[in-house]
Amino acid sequence: MVACRKLSVVVPAYNEEKRLPASLRAIGEFLGQQAYESEIIVVDDGSEDQTAAVVEAYSATDERLRLIRNPHRGKAFAVRTGILASQGDVVFMCDADLSMPVAEIAKFLPLIEKGYGVVIGSREAPGAHRYGEPSHRHLMGRVFNWIVQVIALNGFQDTQCGFKCFRRDAALDIFPRLRVRTDDATVKGPMVTGFDVEVLYLAKKLGYRIAEVGVDWYYAPGSKVDSMRDSLRMIADVIKVRINSRRGWYDLPRPASQEVTQG
Repeated sequence: MVACRKLSVVVPAYNEEKRLPASLRAIGEFLGQQAYESEIIVVDDGSEDQTAAVVEAYSATDERLRLIRNPHRGKAFAVRTGILASQGDVVFMCDADLSMPVAEIAKFLPLIEKGYGVVIGSREAPGAHRYGEPSHRHLMGRVFNWIVQVIALNGFQDTQCGFKCFRRDAALDIFPRLRVRTDDATVKGPMVTGFDVEVLYLAKKLGYRIAEVGVDWYYAPGSKVDSMRDSLRMIADVIKVRINSRRGWYDLPRPASQEVTQG
């Protein structure tokens, strides 16, 4: 396989004016040390604070950085926007809190180069380490993973870690097909959803090889998760994925002009 020539880092952000400066600085410094070209795309998900202004100020010092302004439609819509606007032959999805140190990207790229279409960060795979996570959050995650495996997608220990890497052809095949939380409806407040499950469900259905790699992960104070509300929403999203599949909504053919290399 050809080595990564250009990496696109897509960062969805909602009300992240406090955490973004340090995260963007860390991402920029890491990418500046690499042999490949890179770009950073921050998709502002209709933030109510100064998130966009922070990104614009930082972009004046880093020409690789690009801001996309979205209405507030949630993380799934923001990630899809950024990935479809990206130009790299490898695309990396990255949470704004940078709870996974950016240097961990080095674990993902060799697997992409070996032919995997998707590589997902995991807090449960061999070699993973969690730091500072409250026990109730860990329990929530394990229960949700069990539900995911029973209802829609087995074989993965951690679908929800916000750090995922895609070969470009896989990304452009998967993300236009998303149907959960990607319509034009605006939302209110922060939303934790199950869209990651749909992404992986589609990747598996389309035949892409998926690797799960253990990462170091640090619990970030200031989490926007509402334990009860978000858990119920995420379970509903997983059920929607299963229903969508039964209805045949994921069976759309690939465009004839699209060349897809499945590894």
